[in-house]
Amino acid sequence: MAPRLDALWVYLAASPLLWLAVTLVAYQLAFHVYERCGRNPLANPVLLSITFLVALLSATGTSYQTYFDGAQFVHFLLGPATVALAVPLYAQLRRVRSMILPVVAGLVAGSLTAALTAVAIARVLGASLPTQLSLAPKSVTTPIAMGIAEHIGGIPSLTAVLVILTGIVGAISARTLFDAMKIRDPAIRGFAVGVASHGIGTARAFQVSEEAGAFAALAMGLNGALTPLFLPTLVRWLV
Repeated sequence: MAPRLDALWVYLAASPLLWLAVTLVAYQLAFHVYERCGRNPLANPVLLSITFLVALLSATGTSYQTYFDGAQFVHFLLGPATVALAVPLYAQLRRVRSMILPVVAGLVAGSLTAALTAVAIARVLGASLPTQLSLAPKSVTTPIAMGIAEHIGGIPSLTAVLVILTGIVGAISARTLFDAMKIRDPAIRGFAVGVASHGIGTARAFQVSEEAGAFAALAMGLNGALTPLFLPTLVRWLV
């Protein structure tokens, strides 16, 4: 039986669609657990599915490149999915216009705080300079953050991991923090999550309400545009 299972695995592993299917199944199972837990933020489906996939890749000795060759279609869909965020945002356009000054102020304050606090904490804890620079763009969506890290002297692969961790922590802790601060407005909650926790936080905001998701998508996009503009100059000043 064991040789047959080994032969079956070799056959399946040769198919590029295997890891696409595994990724989709992993997320569906994780989302089912999330639903069964009453949508508790601690059971974040992204966190659960990543944990499962990492464990599976480690157990089977599969390289990341092999996995990505099969699952890259999901990566490709990130582009259209990001563009599609404009649809709920358009529905909130009137309110966005009425809040333009708070939006700009919140964006600048959030972007600067995310970068400066990360570098400052890493420096106090004795992290190396490349690690500090890898942390600086942690609140920007992964492709942009990796490009920034490479440009300013960070480690893109480390930045990718830090970006995902930032998004997961934000998605898990945001509701508790907002409730503690008595912040009830879904637009404010969504915008703050989008600035701090990019796509993962935005996905969480959409699970709460369309308005929160729309403002999170706005914040994620604006932060992705603003951070590459100021961060290289800021880093040169800090270093």
